[in-house]
Amino acid sequence: MKSAPTPARQSIYESITNKILAAIESNPGAPIMPWQRCGTRPTLPTNAHTGHAYRGVNILSLWVTALERGYASGEWSTLRQWNEKGATVRKGETATPIVFYREMTAKPEPDAGDDSSDSERRFLARGYWVFAAEQVTGYEAATALPPNPIDRIASADAYFAATSAKVVIGGAQAYYRPSTDTIHMPDEARFLETDGRTRTEAWYSVLGHETCHFSGAPHRLNREFGKRFGDDAYCFEEATAELGACFIAARLGIAAEPHPDHARYIHHWLTVMKANPRALFAAAAKAQEAVTYLDGFQAKAAERAAA
Repeated sequence: MKSAPTPARQSIYESITNKILAAIESNPGAPIMPWQRCGTRPTLPTNAHTGHAYRGVNILSLWVTALERGYASGEWSTLRQWNEKGATVRKGETATPIVFYREMTAKPEPDAGDDSSDSERRFLARGYWVFAAEQVTGYEAATALPPNPIDRIASADAYFAATSAKVVIGGAQAYYRPSTDTIHMPDEARFLETDGRTRTEAWYSVLGHETCHFSGAPHRLNREFGKRFGDDAYCFEEATAELGACFIAARLGIAAEPHPDHARYIHHWLTVMKANPRALFAAAAKAQEAVTYLDGFQAKAAERAAA
């Protein structure tokens, strides 16, 4: 007896898109990060050069930046201080402002009507700009979490390795950096089981998302949404990458059904754009193009292995 034919990949992608659209129309809520961003409590900011803790308003300033960018080390220094430690701030990184107060002694004015000769204590404020340890190379930042690796899937690792994308693991943030053409993933220990999704599924989903961003680089697919989308191009790129992550999961057999958080994430960006949810299909077409492009690396890898 012949087995039933396998559905075409195109129809699988269409099915996933339709399921996500149905979830979006039911208002799935806010997205949930599948990894622990900054540990269970804030890390007191410390100067990596002097070892001294920052104080006052500087703590708040550095905490805000760490939360926004996913920095977990709590170590900061100026450009000069990092250079003195043999580290280099990466090109394109943005500094965070702090204020340093230096105590000064000033004598009272002669005509102030005060016979006292006591000197006055004054504080002179001076601004500085600092970078986190996560923004430099040549320095090993402290980790806040003990090792807790995920369960690896050999076939999935082979799929991503075939793309030749350079993946940097460490810290508490996931992103693709165009300036260095690198994918950055949080420490494996940070990934959590959330809403029925295992740590392993969460890891490969995030890696798929960032690899889709990788595919859209100018020297690859040169993915642009053009004037039709205008200022909403960033939102469409995020929706495209998240749909691509769903397609890759289906492609690898990791998850046949889209996870609820995929719908939450895409719904968030469509809400930001104030666009009709039907705009999802425009992003789906780009996501299919991205996955087809990434699939193309697999045949080349097989040819190299057979040679």
